[in-house]
Amino acid sequence: MKKITLTFLIALFTMSVGNFAQAQSNKDLVKSLKSKAIKSARKEAKKMKKDGYYVSPGSLPIDKQLENAWIKSLETDEQGYPKYIVATGNGVAETQSAAKLQANELAKFELAGTISTQVASLIEGNVANAQLNAEEASSVTEVSGAIKNIIAQEIGRVIPLVETYRKIGKNVEVNIRIAYSSEMAEQAAKKVLRKQLKEKTALQHEKLEKLMDF
Repeated sequence: MKKITLTFLIALFTMSVGNFAQAQSNKDLVKSLKSKAIKSARKEAKKMKKDGYYVSPGSLPIDKQLENAWIKSLETDEQGYPKYIVATGNGVAETQSAAKLQANELAKFELAGTISTQVASLIEGNVANAQLNAEEASSVTEVSGAIKNIIAQEIGRVIPLVETYRKIGKNVEVNIRIAYSSEMAEQAAKKVLRKQLKEKTALQHEKLEKLMDF
């Protein structure tokens, strides 16, 4: 009984030490991440202010907005992959609202482009596993390379990171930066790609499932 209790206590202690080490490692990682973000944000903010950019009343200062943006772009998940996809958009119009709408659309389109490129790369890696013939592989490549516009429509709520303005003659220029969860991006891309592949190819169910296993 004493031996069992001692073994249990040793295991508990080992687990506690491991958890503490992991927590300390995460803490150090966050600290390092924030340090890099602050350094990069300050450098970028200095340039933007010099170029005449400003924020709307009540918004976070440019430095803080950029710091949040850099943190998001540097964050990774448990496997070390980027946790967020960050995209930028720029718009110029006579009114602030029109310029902002234009910038948002461009940022979402850039986001969709990044997502579709990543998906095309993953699909290409799965073509051999799915045992597709040359004709099927060609069809899949064609479909995966043409889903950017559809993904742009499927993108849900994005995280606004940066929103700055500056005057250009009689017009207003809006510069924005947004983030989107990599996990949500993968789900949206899979939904679009699966639907398109079903509609535009004659892939068997087994092959389709192997192809979509990423």
